[in-house]
Amino acid sequence: MLDLRVNIAFMRKNLPVIIIGAGISGLAAARCLVAANIPVLVLDKGRGVGGRMATRRSGDATFDHGAQFFSARTSDFQRVVEEAKYSGIVQPWWPKIPDNTHSRWIGTTGMNAVPKFLAESLTVLKEKRVTQIQAQSDEWHVITEELDVYQASAVLVTIPAPQALELLDKSAGHLPEFSHAPLHQIAYHPCFALLAILDRASNVPAPGGLALEHKNVTWIADNYQKGISKQPSVTVHASPIFSQLHLHTDPDLVEEKLLEAVVDYIEPAKVVQRQIHFWRYSLAYERYAEPFWQAKTELPLLFGGDGFGTGNVEGAFLSGLTMAEQLIEKLGR
Repeated sequence: MLDLRVNIAFMRKNLPVIIIGAGISGLAAARCLVAANIPVLVLDKGRGVGGRMATRRSGDATFDHGAQFFSARTSDFQRVVEEAKYSGIVQPWWPKIPDNTHSRWIGTTGMNAVPKFLAESLTVLKEKRVTQIQAQSDEWHVITEELDVYQASAVLVTIPAPQALELLDKSAGHLPEFSHAPLHQIAYHPCFALLAILDRASNVPAPGGLALEHKNVTWIADNYQKGISKQPSVTVHASPIFSQLHLHTDPDLVEEKLLEAVVDYIEPAKVVQRQIHFWRYSLAYERYAEPFWQAKTELPLLFGGDGFGTGNVEGAFLSGLTMAEQLIEKLGR
Protein backbone atom coordinates (compact mmCIF):
# COMPACT_ATOMS: atom_id res chain seq x y z
CA MET A 1 0.00 0.00 0.00
CA LEU A 2 1.19 3.51 -0.78
CA ASP A 3 0.80 5.65 2.30
CA LEU A 4 -0.68 9.16 2.29
CA ARG A 5 2.73 10.79 2.68
CA VAL A 6 3.92 9.21 -0.58
CA ASN A 7 0.73 10.35 -2.34
CA ILE A 8 1.23 13.94 -1.16
CA ALA A 9 4.89 13.90 -2.16
CA PHE A 10 3.92 12.63 -5.57
CA MET A 11 1.35 15.37 -6.09
CA ARG A 12 3.48 18.18 -4.66
CA LYS A 13 6.66 17.50 -6.54
CA ASN A 14 4.91 16.22 -9.68
CA LEU A 15 7.89 14.03 -10.44
CA PRO A 16 7.41 11.56 -13.29
CA VAL A 17 6.95 7.86 -13.01
CA ILE A 18 10.09 6.41 -14.58
CA ILE A 19 9.69 3.24 -16.58
CA ILE A 20 12.82 1.22 -17.29
CA GLY A 21 12.38 -0.59 -20.59
CA ALA A 22 10.51 0.47 -23.74
CA GLY A 23 9.17 -2.95 -24.64
CA ILE A 24 5.47 -3.68 -24.92
CA SER A 25 5.02 -3.82 -21.13
CA GLY A 26 6.73 -0.49 -20.48
CA LEU A 27 4.89 1.24 -23.32
CA ALA A 28 1.52 -0.14 -22.19
CA ALA A 29 2.12 1.16 -18.67
CA ALA A 30 3.24 4.55 -19.97
CA ARG A 31 0.18 4.98 -22.19
CA CYS A 32 -2.16 4.18 -19.31
CA LEU A 33 -0.44 6.57 -16.90
CA VAL A 34 -0.30 9.41 -19.42
CA ALA A 35 -4.02 8.94 -20.09
CA ALA A 36 -4.52 9.53 -16.34
CA ASN A 37 -2.48 12.78 -16.56
CA ILE A 38 0.45 11.31 -14.65
CA PRO A 39 3.84 12.41 -16.04
CA VAL A 40 5.94 9.54 -17.36
CA LEU A 41 9.51 9.15 -18.59
CA VAL A 42 10.57 5.93 -20.32
CA LEU A 43 14.26 4.98 -20.43
CA ASP A 44 15.62 2.24 -22.71
CA LYS A 45 19.14 1.06 -23.47
CA GLY A 46 18.36 0.34 -27.13
CA ARG A 47 18.36 2.51 -30.23
CA GLY A 48 14.65 1.92 -30.72
CA VAL A 49 11.53 0.87 -28.86
CA GLY A 50 9.94 -2.56 -28.75
CA GLY A 51 12.48 -4.96 -27.28
CA ARG A 52 11.80 -8.35 -28.87
CA MET A 53 9.09 -6.85 -31.08
CA ALA A 54 11.98 -6.31 -33.45
CA THR A 55 12.41 -5.71 -37.18
CA ARG A 56 15.73 -5.43 -39.00
CA ARG A 57 16.40 -4.08 -42.48
CA SER A 58 19.26 -4.86 -44.85
CA GLY A 59 18.98 -3.23 -48.27
CA ASP A 60 15.64 -4.30 -49.76
CA ALA A 61 15.28 -7.15 -47.28
CA THR A 62 13.29 -6.81 -44.05
CA PHE A 63 13.21 -9.35 -41.23
CA ASP A 64 11.01 -9.83 -38.20
CA HIS A 65 13.71 -11.46 -36.09
CA GLY A 66 12.09 -11.42 -32.64
CA ALA A 67 8.39 -12.00 -31.96
CA GLN A 68 6.74 -13.25 -35.15
CA PHE A 69 3.08 -12.58 -34.38
CA PHE A 70 0.76 -12.06 -31.46
CA SER A 71 -2.76 -12.91 -30.36
CA ALA A 72 -5.40 -10.69 -28.79
CA ARG A 73 -7.79 -12.64 -26.58
CA THR A 74 -8.58 -10.10 -23.87
CA SER A 75 -10.81 -7.06 -24.28
CA ASP A 76 -8.12 -4.65 -23.07
CA PHE A 77 -5.63 -5.77 -25.69
CA GLN A 78 -8.28 -6.19 -28.38
CA ARG A 79 -9.16 -2.50 -28.07
CA VAL A 80 -5.56 -1.53 -28.72
CA VAL A 81 -5.27 -3.94 -31.64
CA GLU A 82 -8.45 -2.54 -33.20
CA GLU A 83 -7.05 0.96 -32.79
CA ALA A 84 -3.82 -0.14 -34.49
CA LYS A 85 -5.76 -1.92 -37.25
CA TYR A 86 -7.79 1.23 -37.94
CA SER A 87 -4.51 3.15 -38.30
CA GLY A 88 -3.10 0.55 -40.72
CA ILE A 89 -0.45 -0.65 -38.25
CA VAL A 90 -1.48 -4.32 -37.96
CA GLN A 91 -3.20 -6.99 -40.01
CA PRO A 92 -4.37 -10.55 -39.29
CA TRP A 93 -2.18 -13.51 -40.29
CA TRP A 94 -2.70 -17.26 -40.24
CA PRO A 95 0.66 -19.04 -39.98
CA LYS A 96 0.78 -22.83 -39.91
CA ILE A 97 0.99 -23.50 -36.18
CA PRO A 98 -0.80 -25.70 -33.64
CA ASP A 99 -3.98 -24.23 -32.15
CA ASN A 100 -4.62 -22.04 -35.17
CA THR A 101 -8.24 -21.39 -34.20
CA HIS A 102 -8.07 -17.62 -33.70
CA SER A 103 -6.45 -14.74 -35.54
CA ARG A 104 -2.82 -13.88 -35.11
CA TRP A 105 -1.63 -10.38 -35.86
CA ILE A 106 1.49 -8.90 -37.42
CA GLY A 107 2.76 -5.40 -38.09
CA THR A 108 2.02 -4.35 -41.66
CA THR A 109 5.59 -3.10 -42.14
CA GLY A 110 7.20 -5.31 -39.51
CA MET A 111 6.60 -6.18 -35.89
CA ASN A 112 8.35 -3.08 -34.59
CA ALA A 113 5.54 -1.01 -36.12
CA VAL A 114 3.43 -2.00 -33.11
CA PRO A 115 5.68 -0.60 -30.33
CA LYS A 116 6.34 2.49 -32.47
CA PHE A 117 2.58 3.01 -32.58
CA LEU A 118 2.28 2.56 -28.81
CA ALA A 119 5.15 5.00 -28.22
CA GLU A 120 3.51 7.85 -30.10
CA SER A 121 3.09 10.91 -27.83
CA LEU A 122 5.21 9.29 -25.08
CA THR A 123 8.49 10.68 -23.77
CA VAL A 124 11.02 7.94 -24.46
CA LEU A 125 14.76 8.45 -24.05
CA LYS A 126 16.71 5.83 -26.02
CA GLU A 127 20.28 4.62 -25.57
CA LYS A 128 19.92 5.25 -21.83
CA ARG A 129 21.19 2.21 -19.92
CA VAL A 130 20.09 2.39 -16.28
CA THR A 131 22.85 1.20 -13.94
CA GLN A 132 21.48 2.07 -10.51
CA ILE A 133 18.34 2.97 -8.58
CA GLN A 134 18.72 4.96 -5.37
CA ALA A 135 16.05 5.55 -2.73
CA GLN A 136 16.07 9.08 -1.33
CA SER A 137 13.80 10.45 1.41
CA ASP A 138 10.78 11.11 -0.79
CA GLU A 139 11.88 10.29 -4.32
CA TRP A 140 13.80 7.81 -6.45
CA HIS A 141 17.02 8.64 -8.25
CA VAL A 142 17.50 6.64 -11.44
CA ILE A 143 21.09 6.78 -12.69
CA THR A 144 22.31 5.90 -16.17
CA GLU A 145 25.63 4.70 -17.54
CA GLU A 146 26.46 8.30 -18.48
CA LEU A 147 25.83 9.29 -14.83
CA ASP A 148 22.68 11.18 -15.72
CA VAL A 149 20.35 11.33 -12.70
CA TYR A 150 16.58 11.30 -13.16
CA GLN A 151 14.22 11.95 -10.25
CA ALA A 152 11.07 9.87 -10.00
CA SER A 153 8.04 9.44 -7.78
CA ALA A 154 7.73 5.76 -8.72
CA VAL A 155 9.77 3.29 -10.76
CA LEU A 156 8.43 0.52 -12.97
CA VAL A 157 11.00 -2.02 -14.14
CA THR A 158 9.95 -3.94 -17.27
CA ILE A 159 13.26 -5.42 -18.46
CA PRO A 160 13.80 -9.21 -18.29
CA ALA A 161 14.05 -10.51 -14.72
CA PRO A 162 17.77 -11.47 -14.89
CA GLN A 163 18.59 -7.92 -16.00
CA ALA A 164 16.37 -6.53 -13.25
CA LEU A 165 18.23 -8.62 -10.67
CA GLU A 166 21.55 -7.36 -12.02
CA LEU A 167 20.27 -3.79 -11.67
CA LEU A 168 19.21 -4.46 -8.06
CA ASP A 169 22.63 -5.93 -7.30
CA LYS A 170 24.32 -2.80 -8.62
CA SER A 171 21.92 -0.72 -6.53
CA ALA A 172 22.71 -2.59 -3.30
CA GLY A 173 23.43 -0.17 -0.49
CA HIS A 174 21.18 2.45 -2.05
CA LEU A 175 17.93 0.51 -1.63
CA PRO A 176 16.09 -0.75 1.43
CA GLU A 177 16.46 -4.47 1.91
CA PHE A 178 13.68 -6.62 0.48
CA SER A 179 13.37 -10.14 -0.88
CA HIS A 180 14.01 -10.58 -4.59
CA ALA A 181 12.53 -14.09 -4.56
CA PRO A 182 9.75 -13.44 -7.11
CA LEU A 183 12.29 -12.34 -9.71
CA HIS A 184 14.34 -15.50 -9.16
CA GLN A 185 11.29 -17.57 -10.16
CA ILE A 186 11.47 -16.31 -13.74
CA ALA A 187 13.58 -18.14 -16.32
CA TYR A 188 14.04 -17.64 -20.06
CA HIS A 189 15.06 -19.75 -23.02
CA PRO A 190 17.74 -18.29 -25.30
CA CYS A 191 17.24 -18.26 -29.07
CA PHE A 192 19.42 -17.86 -32.14
CA ALA A 193 17.66 -16.12 -35.02
CA LEU A 194 19.12 -16.70 -38.49
CA LEU A 195 18.34 -14.00 -41.04
CA ALA A 196 18.93 -15.02 -44.67
CA ILE A 197 18.45 -13.05 -47.88
CA LEU A 198 17.57 -15.26 -50.87
CA ASP A 199 17.95 -14.84 -54.63
CA ARG A 200 14.40 -16.06 -55.27
CA ALA A 201 11.25 -17.15 -53.43
CA SER A 202 11.51 -19.76 -50.69
CA ASN A 203 9.48 -22.96 -50.36
CA VAL A 204 7.89 -21.95 -47.07
CA PRO A 205 4.18 -22.75 -47.48
CA ALA A 206 1.67 -19.91 -47.62
CA PRO A 207 1.07 -17.63 -45.83
CA GLY A 208 4.76 -17.62 -44.94
CA GLY A 209 5.00 -18.92 -41.39
CA LEU A 210 5.58 -22.50 -40.25
CA ALA A 211 6.17 -24.04 -36.82
CA LEU A 212 8.64 -26.93 -37.05
CA GLU A 213 9.31 -29.93 -34.84
CA HIS A 214 12.97 -30.24 -35.84
CA LYS A 215 15.40 -30.77 -32.96
CA ASN A 216 17.40 -27.69 -34.02
CA VAL A 217 14.69 -25.37 -35.36
CA THR A 218 11.23 -24.40 -34.13
CA TRP A 219 10.22 -21.79 -36.70
CA ILE A 220 10.75 -20.49 -40.21
CA ALA A 221 9.10 -17.42 -41.72
CA ASP A 222 9.15 -15.99 -45.22
CA ASN A 223 9.23 -12.24 -44.71
CA TYR A 224 8.33 -11.60 -48.37
CA GLN A 225 5.11 -13.60 -48.03
CA LYS A 226 4.34 -11.79 -44.79
CA GLY A 227 4.37 -8.63 -46.87
CA ILE A 228 7.14 -6.78 -45.03
CA SER A 229 10.13 -7.45 -47.31
CA LYS A 230 10.69 -6.34 -50.91
CA GLN A 231 13.31 -9.06 -51.39
CA PRO A 232 12.85 -12.76 -50.56
CA SER A 233 14.19 -13.43 -47.08
CA VAL A 234 13.62 -15.90 -44.28
CA THR A 235 13.87 -15.82 -40.50
CA VAL A 236 14.80 -19.09 -38.78
CA HIS A 237 14.45 -19.51 -35.01
CA ALA A 238 16.58 -22.16 -33.34
CA SER A 239 15.12 -24.46 -30.70
CA PRO A 240 15.80 -23.72 -27.02
CA ILE A 241 17.96 -26.84 -26.66
CA PHE A 242 20.05 -26.01 -29.73
CA SER A 243 20.46 -22.40 -28.60
CA GLN A 244 21.56 -23.42 -25.12
CA LEU A 245 24.03 -26.02 -26.42
CA HIS A 246 25.63 -23.57 -28.86
CA LEU A 247 26.02 -20.50 -26.65
CA HIS A 248 29.77 -20.55 -27.25
CA THR A 249 29.84 -22.05 -30.75
CA ASP A 250 31.34 -20.10 -33.63
CA PRO A 251 28.51 -18.03 -35.19
CA ASP A 252 29.35 -19.25 -38.73
CA LEU A 253 28.90 -22.84 -37.62
CA VAL A 254 25.59 -21.99 -35.93
CA GLU A 255 24.38 -20.42 -39.19
CA GLU A 256 25.41 -23.48 -41.20
CA LYS A 257 23.65 -25.90 -38.85
CA LEU A 258 20.43 -23.88 -38.95
CA LEU A 259 20.52 -23.62 -42.75
CA GLU A 260 21.00 -27.39 -42.98
CA ALA A 261 17.88 -27.90 -40.87
CA VAL A 262 15.66 -25.85 -43.21
CA VAL A 263 17.28 -26.59 -46.57
CA ASP A 264 14.06 -28.14 -47.93
CA TYR A 265 12.23 -24.87 -47.34
CA ILE A 266 14.89 -22.79 -49.10
CA GLU A 267 16.26 -24.65 -52.14
CA PRO A 268 16.44 -24.14 -55.07
CA ALA A 269 16.85 -20.56 -53.80
CA LYS A 270 20.39 -19.59 -52.84
CA VAL A 271 21.40 -17.64 -49.76
CA VAL A 272 23.08 -14.43 -50.92
CA GLN A 273 23.58 -12.93 -47.48
CA ARG A 274 23.08 -14.15 -43.93
CA GLN A 275 23.52 -12.99 -40.35
CA ILE A 276 22.78 -14.28 -36.88
CA HIS A 277 21.14 -12.59 -33.92
CA PHE A 278 21.16 -13.99 -30.41
CA TRP A 279 18.28 -13.42 -27.99
CA ARG A 280 19.54 -14.25 -24.51
CA TYR A 281 16.06 -13.78 -23.02
CA SER A 282 13.78 -15.01 -25.77
CA LEU A 283 10.87 -16.81 -24.11
CA ALA A 284 9.95 -16.96 -20.44
CA TYR A 285 9.24 -20.62 -19.70
CA GLU A 286 9.02 -20.09 -15.92
CA ARG A 287 6.94 -17.04 -15.00
CA TYR A 288 5.73 -15.26 -11.89
CA ALA A 289 2.03 -16.09 -11.71
CA GLU A 290 0.76 -12.55 -11.10
CA PRO A 291 0.92 -9.85 -13.81
CA PHE A 292 3.42 -7.83 -11.79
CA TRP A 293 5.28 -7.76 -8.50
CA GLN A 294 5.56 -4.79 -6.13
CA ALA A 295 8.62 -4.63 -3.89
CA LYS A 296 8.08 -3.85 -0.23
CA THR A 297 9.57 -0.38 -0.38
CA GLU A 298 8.13 2.88 0.94
CA LEU A 299 8.29 4.44 -2.51
CA PRO A 300 6.56 2.53 -5.33
CA LEU A 301 8.85 0.05 -7.10
CA LEU A 302 7.11 -2.41 -9.41
CA PHE A 303 8.36 -5.14 -11.72
CA GLY A 304 6.60 -6.56 -14.77
CA GLY A 305 6.98 -7.77 -18.34
CA ASP A 306 6.57 -10.98 -20.28
CA GLY A 307 7.98 -12.99 -17.38
CA PHE A 308 4.81 -12.22 -15.41
CA GLY A 309 1.25 -13.46 -15.80
CA THR A 310 0.40 -15.14 -19.10
CA GLY A 311 3.59 -14.13 -20.91
CA ASN A 312 4.17 -13.47 -24.61
CA VAL A 313 3.20 -10.18 -26.28
CA GLU A 314 -0.33 -9.94 -24.91
CA GLY A 315 0.77 -10.95 -21.42
CA ALA A 316 3.50 -8.30 -21.48
CA PHE A 317 0.95 -5.68 -22.47
CA LEU A 318 -1.43 -6.74 -19.70
CA SER A 319 1.42 -6.73 -17.18
CA GLY A 320 2.25 -3.12 -17.99
CA LEU A 321 -1.38 -2.09 -18.00
CA THR A 322 -2.03 -3.71 -14.61
CA MET A 323 1.01 -2.05 -13.04
CA ALA A 324 -0.19 1.34 -14.25
CA GLU A 325 -3.71 0.73 -13.01
CA GLN A 326 -2.31 -0.22 -9.60
CA LEU A 327 -0.47 3.09 -9.34
CA ILE A 328 -3.46 5.09 -10.51
CA GLU A 329 -5.72 3.38 -7.96
CA LYS A 330 -3.32 4.04 -5.07
CA LEU A 331 -2.88 7.65 -6.09
CA GLY A 332 -6.62 8.17 -6.24
CA ARG A 333 -6.52 9.45 -9.81
